[in-house]
Amino acid sequence: MQLLAVGLNHTTAPVSLREQLALAPEHLGDAVSAARNWFARLDPQPSSHGEHEAALLSTCNRTEMYAASAAPEPLDASAHFLADYHRLNFSELRPHLYMLPQHDAVRHAFRVASGLDSMVLGEAQILGQMKDAVRVADEVGGLGTYLHQLFQRSFAVAKEVRSTTEIGAHSVSMAAAAVRLSERIFDSVSSQNVLFIGAGEMIELCATHFAAHNPKSITIANRTLERGESLASRFSGRAIRLADLPELLPQFDIVISSTASTLPLIGKGLVERAIKARRHRPMFMVDLAVPRDIEPEVGKLDDVFLYTVDDLADVVRTGVEHRQAAVAQAEAIIETRVQSFMHWIGDRAVVPVIRDLHESSESLRLAELERARKLLAKGEDIDAVLDALSKGLTAKFLHGPQQALHRAQGDERARLAALLPQLFRGRR
Repeated sequence: MQLLAVGLNHTTAPVSLREQLALAPEHLGDAVSAARNWFARLDPQPSSHGEHEAALLSTCNRTEMYAASAAPEPLDASAHFLADYHRLNFSELRPHLYMLPQHDAVRHAFRVASGLDSMVLGEAQILGQMKDAVRVADEVGGLGTYLHQLFQRSFAVAKEVRSTTEIGAHSVSMAAAAVRLSERIFDSVSSQNVLFIGAGEMIELCATHFAAHNPKSITIANRTLERGESLASRFSGRAIRLADLPELLPQFDIVISSTASTLPLIGKGLVERAIKARRHRPMFMVDLAVPRDIEPEVGKLDDVFLYTVDDLADVVRTGVEHRQAAVAQAEAIIETRVQSFMHWIGDRAVVPVIRDLHESSESLRLAELERARKLLAKGEDIDAVLDALSKGLTAKFLHGPQQALHRAQGDERARLAALLPQLFRGRR
């Protein structure tokens, strides 16, 4: 079984490609099952291996698959699966993928869980997203011994990093970055009407940051009005339905959107009409969704300032120098835990060998014991039988190593000659 991680993120692929690989939460389970079936079809000896394992993590900044498989060339198989499942051209997707085997995959998982691989260094949201992905994979049978251990240790490492370093102390969130950008367009948020589209965790975070600047009004637009009202009440705002956007959009100066919609909610024509109704007063828009909620063409309109998650990257990287010491400390913790996990994998690799040794040794022991019992039943001398029993066991245990030593030549014989005394040296 080979452990691996294959995927893309905000450093390897633009949002236009990431949104094509994005998986809605309700589709993660089906994707995990499809990945396991993909590996099973490629495995030439499925009966001799354990079940293929898989889990998929999909956020606005990444889509990646973690797997443990005995299929031939599992890294290449994983990359082809992502292309095939999303109906993308493999040759176009491949340059944007990272393909990480064993040791590198473990380090990557630990770094992702700890927030070291995020656009916002040290952000905590990714840990919850990873836990949700693991829960879904477990529900559909995607987790086995390898991935279960990998993720449990990833969560433990993340907890250790966050509790012993200041990796998140100076982080600038996407929400805070959105506020900063809006202040480049408007003198003050306090005189602006702000619209939030969606009612999830990211919108809640953004609303909290904007509310701290006392905007003129806060409105939540959501598919489910009840949920929108619940969030809006926390900020003394109001809630509207998504269906009301065409009529009400011109009222808003700042629009922040983050939903799980698979298709854009706001098109170029809708925004054109809104700008005309606003008599060309500027509109600041931030699309934090992947796939995108706002058509990219909207950004080409005059008087519209549209930003995506990738556009916010420069802002959230501000202050990185303040976090370098914490990063170094976190990386050191992760490296130690990676070595520990690789030792565990090494132990797992020799389990079948140890099991075979026990079985063959037990077979030899039982054969010699049966022979000794027959001799005792014939009335043979007990001491003579015990002596024969001990010699017989010794001879049979040493037969294999002696034959291997005789058959070996050159360097192989030298290695065996050095190794065998260590294996059969008795405790003194």
